[in-house]
Amino acid sequence: MSWIGVLLIGIAVADLGHSVRPVRILPECVGAGVAVLVGLGCGLTAPRDVLALVVIAGVVLAWGFTVRQAFGRNRAGAPLLLIGSALVVAVLVAPAASPAGGLLEDWLARDPLPVLAGLSADRALLLLGVFLVQLSTGNVLVRLVLAATGTVNPLKLGGEEDPGVQLKGGRLLGPMERIFILGLGLAGHLTAASIVIAAKGLLRFPELQSKHDQARIHRLTEYFLVGSFVSWLLPLSMLVLLAP
Repeated sequence: MSWIGVLLIGIAVADLGHSVRPVRILPECVGAGVAVLVGLGCGLTAPRDVLALVVIAGVVLAWGFTVRQAFGRNRAGAPLLLIGSALVVAVLVAPAASPAGGLLEDWLARDPLPVLAGLSADRALLLLGVFLVQLSTGNVLVRLVLAATGTVNPLKLGGEEDPGVQLKGGRLLGPMERIFILGLGLAGHLTAASIVIAAKGLLRFPELQSKHDQARIHRLTEYFLVGSFVSWLLPLSMLVLLAP
């Protein structure tokens, strides 16, 4: 599982970089570099691990490039296909990965936090990657799916007609609810995640039921439903990776 964790960390760092400073090339380069450094720092130095780190760095770079090309050019399918294929391949070859160790294992051996007691380096690495992906990468995936399904015109993403501009709170609420669902799942209380779904629906209900400008309301409703379900599916799917 060590390779999967490194891959998720690299992609997440690249997306966080884009969200903080949306410049070309640099964020994905930083993400690729962080992935390689984390892998080496975790003792992934066997020949097959080094080769895997090189491939992971390439995937992170390709992810950043395809995401940039997707918005405004109606190419949302390319990054979705890339990340889906990369994760499937990573899961298939996961048994070949060396177990994580190195600096991370030494740090965990010191019992830095009670909640991390007895946690293996492999699982800690995967947990970190899963957590980071809930932040900016989750928002990117939601926007890509919205564009790929035609829910939002990709040529208008970020413009005045983009529902995301009208529902700005979703960019902050999305990561918060994904982390909340992930935490409930790890704590064994996944059914309590229904609270998130119910609360979000109630908060949006008055706006979505407004009698004014029904065409706009229908667009926002579709945006809300598709975006929310994609957002919720991300932490739920990541819990499958974290299952003991």
